[in-house]
Amino acid sequence: MKKNLSVSIAGIELNSPIVTASGTFGSGKEYAEFIDLNRLGAVTLKGVSHEAWEGNPPPRIAETYGGMLNAVGLQNPGAKELIEKDLPFLKKFSAKIIVNLCGRTIDDYVAVTQDFAETGVDLFELNISCPNIKAGGMSFGTDAKCAEEVTREVKKHAGKIPVIVKLSPNVTDITAIAKGAEAGGADALCLINTLLGMKIDIHKKIPVLGNQIGGLSGPAIKPVAVRMVWQVSKAVNLPIVGTGGATTWEDAIEFIMAGATAVSVGTANFANPRATMEMLDGIENFMETNGIKNINEIRGIIE
Repeated sequence: MKKNLSVSIAGIELNSPIVTASGTFGSGKEYAEFIDLNRLGAVTLKGVSHEAWEGNPPPRIAETYGGMLNAVGLQNPGAKELIEKDLPFLKKFSAKIIVNLCGRTIDDYVAVTQDFAETGVDLFELNISCPNIKAGGMSFGTDAKCAEEVTREVKKHAGKIPVIVKLSPNVTDITAIAKGAEAGGADALCLINTLLGMKIDIHKKIPVLGNQIGGLSGPAIKPVAVRMVWQVSKAVNLPIVGTGGATTWEDAIEFIMAGATAVSVGTANFANPRATMEMLDGIENFMETNGIKNINEIRGIIE
């Protein structure tokens, strides 16, 4: 039985529902010798700003039970370098290209959107949810009106490129933020970003991370992510990229049944460079075993 794994996000057709999460997959080159990039639905580039960002002081990474904390702070060389060095490589493959846009102000977001508007990328991911930068980022993602405003301004400059808004879980009601992004013209949503966390070195009596707090990712946050995807899928009429702790093909199926159109794989890539391929193999076997011809048949089946 031929299995159809293709999905559509805002009119953009993806080869499969498995995409990579920003900041966990480099620019694709780093993983190309381990996996077939053409099997992925999309590669999401690391968060990029108009001008280069230095990021946070080290240490930036800390292992935790069931996951990891990161406080990289969106370090990146700026849009110009990414466009010149990374895009030509990715355009050789059929996987779609998602650019994760970051900024500290609305003007920052507009500037980086304009940088990429004519570069031939497929989708924008508007990062309004990073918990480890001192200004911007999560401040937009924790207020519905702010989320609506920044989304609306970015949409004005995105041209024909659809905008996925990435949501923070560090809120009282994620559906309110989702509705704000939808009101601002978002074409899709991605959720969730990392949860705020902290780790203390009890011998040195100081936080392990140089930024003191960071973002918790990995299997430990998956139940929260699945719950939020399910809630948001019932609250808005937008496609959702589910992310947060997906490690196995079973995890991916959970996200899809909860309402996600695609599943973004992040921390799992660090532990297993072939995680995305193993997920796709597992999904195909699950579909074969259960007589599912099209992956979209099971999307959002949980009432």
